[in-house]
Amino acid sequence: MSILTVENLSKSYGEKVLFQDISFSVAEKQRIGVIGVNGTGKSTLLKIIAGIEPEDSGEVKKPKSYTIEYLAQNPEFAEEGTILDEIFHGDTPFIRLLKSYEVTLANLQADPDNDRYQEALFKIQQQMDAMNAWDASTQAKSILTKLGIEDHSQHVSQLSGGQKKRVAIARSLIQPADLLILDEPTNHLDIETIEWLEDYMTRYPGSILLITHDRYFLDRVTNRIIELDQGKLYSYEGNYSTFLEAKAVREQNEAASEDKRKNLLRRELAWIRRGAKARTTKQKARIQRFEELQNQSNYRKKEDLDIAIGGSRLGKKVFELENITKQYGDQTVIRDFSYIVKPYERIGIVGPNGSGKTSLLNLLAGKDTPDEGLIDIGQTVKVAYYTQENEEMNEDMRVIDYIKETAQIIRTIDGHEITAAQMLERFLFSPAMQYTYIKKLSGGERRRLYLLKVLMTEPNVILLDEPTNDLDIETLTILEDYLDDFPGVVLTVSHDRYFLDKTSDLLFVFEGNGKIRIYFGSYSEFLEEEKQKMAVSKKEEGKEKKIENEQTALAQNEKPKKLKLSYKEQKEWDTIEDKITQLEETIENIQAEIANAGHDFAKVQPLYEEEQRLTAELEQAMERWEELSELVEKIQSQK
Repeated sequence: MSILTVENLSKSYGEKVLFQDISFSVAEKQRIGVIGVNGTGKSTLLKIIAGIEPEDSGEVKKPKSYTIEYLAQNPEFAEEGTILDEIFHGDTPFIRLLKSYEVTLANLQADPDNDRYQEALFKIQQQMDAMNAWDASTQAKSILTKLGIEDHSQHVSQLSGGQKKRVAIARSLIQPADLLILDEPTNHLDIETIEWLEDYMTRYPGSILLITHDRYFLDRVTNRIIELDQGKLYSYEGNYSTFLEAKAVREQNEAASEDKRKNLLRRELAWIRRGAKARTTKQKARIQRFEELQNQSNYRKKEDLDIAIGGSRLGKKVFELENITKQYGDQTVIRDFSYIVKPYERIGIVGPNGSGKTSLLNLLAGKDTPDEGLIDIGQTVKVAYYTQENEEMNEDMRVIDYIKETAQIIRTIDGHEITAAQMLERFLFSPAMQYTYIKKLSGGERRRLYLLKVLMTEPNVILLDEPTNDLDIETLTILEDYLDDFPGVVLTVSHDRYFLDKTSDLLFVFEGNGKIRIYFGSYSEFLEEEKQKMAVSKKEEGKEKKIENEQTALAQNEKPKKLKLSYKEQKEWDTIEDKITQLEETIENIQAEIANAGHDFAKVQPLYEEEQRLTAELEQAMERWEELSELVEKIQSQK
C-alpha cells in the first residue's frame, strides 16, 4: 500500500508560525480537502509535500517509487513554449512517447505525403502497442477536449489567464501520479468545466490533496477534511457537510473546556491574591500551575458575526438601463439590454469567461460608458466595487491604519457604533495582526483586508467581481452573513454555485454575442433547468435519428422485417420492473439507516456513497425501461 506520511512538520515565516508539529497521512485513493483561513499556511503545506518548499522541521515520508503531481494556484510556464510542450512536460519514457506521437501525428497531418513522417509514426505506433499507451493517449485527448484545448501548437504567451489555468490542469491530469495536489483548481473556470472536473476527480485512480473555496466541489469530491487553525491540524473523516457538523461539536467542546479553565484560573487567582508565599514545594507548584493556566488557552472565541452595517439611505431609483450596447473592437458584449434594478435586489451575473460580465459592472460603477443607450443612476446611490484587480497598498502601512483611512467608526442598522478595530476582528484580523505591516500579509489576507475596506465605505450598492477567487471559506461565510442583512442592492459576478445560491435570487445570464437573459430563481435551479433542456434536446435528436434510420432501412428493404425483442431484450424486459422496485426499496432502507445513524460520521459516509451509487443505477434502469417500453409498444402496434 502506497502511503505518504507527514510527521511533526513545522513552518514559520519570521515571527509568524504557520503550523507547529503537525502530523497526518495520505492513504491510497483518499481525496482530502485542506481548509483554513488565508494566511494559515494551506498553500505552503501543499508546496512542502510537493517538494517545492523546505520545511523548518519534521519530515515528509513516502515510498521511493511514489510520484506527486502539483497544480499551483498561479501556474508558471515557459512563455516561448507551445501548449504541447507544457502538457507533456514530464521526463518519463511514457510521457516522452505520448509527446512524440502527438508531434509526429501533427506533422503528418500538415504534410500527409511525407514518407519520413509516415515511417516515424509507424515506429511510434509499435512502441505505443508495446507500452500499452493507447488508453493513456485517448484519455489525454479527452481531457484536452473537455478543457477546450484544441490548437496544441499555440504558444503559451498567446493565452489568457483562464486558458493558462486549463493547460495547467490538463498537464496535471495527464501525468500519472500516486498523489495529485491541487491548489484552487476551480479558479477562473466556467461552471461546465468545474462540473466536468468535479466528476473526473471522483473517478481519479490516485490520491488527491486539494485546496478550494468551492464548497459544492469540496462536498462532492472529498472523503476527508483537514483543517489548519492557529498552527494546529484537525482531521475529519467525510466530506464538507460532515466536516461542518463535526467542527460544530469540536467548538462546543472547546468552549466548555475554556469555561472550565477560566473557573479553575479564577480559583487559583483568588488563592494567589490571599497572599500565599512561595515557601513550600506545594505553594510553588500552585503558583507554577497558575502561570501555566494563564498561558494555556489557544481557544479562539467565535465572534458574533452580526455585522449588518447600516449603509447610506437608498432611494427608490437605483439603476435604470435603457437599450444599452457595449462593444470592444468587433466583439459586442452587451446588445440592446434594458432592466430596472429595484431596491434590495440580489442579482447574480453568470456566463462564459470573456462574455462581458465584468464590463457590465464597470458600466454600473461609472468606470466605463455604453456605446449606445442610457444608464440612469439614482441620486442616493453609493457604490462599493470589489474588483478582480489587486488594489495598490502601501506595504509599510499597518493593517489598522489602512482601514482607518476609510473610516474609524461605522454604524449598524440598529444605530450601534463599530470601531475599525472591531470590524477587523470580525474579519479575522486579531488585535496582534492589526498592528502588522501590510507587507507581512499573505495574498489572501490582503484580499480580505481590501474587501473590508470596500465595505467600510458604508455603501448602499455593492458590486462584487469574482469574490470567491481569492477569499477563504471562513471569510466567504462572513461576507455571506453580511450580505444577508445588507440593506441595499448586491450584484455579483461569480462561477461559484454555492456563493451565488446564498447571495442572489435572480440572474443576468450572458449567452454570448451580447445577449443577456434574465432568469428568476437560484443558480442551482437555473443549472438544473439547463441540464433538463439539454437532456430533452438530446433525446429528441436521438428519436429523430432513430426514425431517420428506420425510414432508410424501410426504403432499402421492400419487405421490412417486423420488429421484435431479441432474446436478451425479452429477458431484460421481463425482469426490469422487479429490478426497479428492488432498487427503490434498498434506497429507502439506506436512507432510514442514515437517519438512524445521527452524528456517527464513520457510519454515515459509506451509507451516503452507497445511496448515491444506487440512485444512479436506478436512473439508468428507469431510462432503459422507457426505451424497452417504446419498443414493446411498436411491436404490439404491428400485430
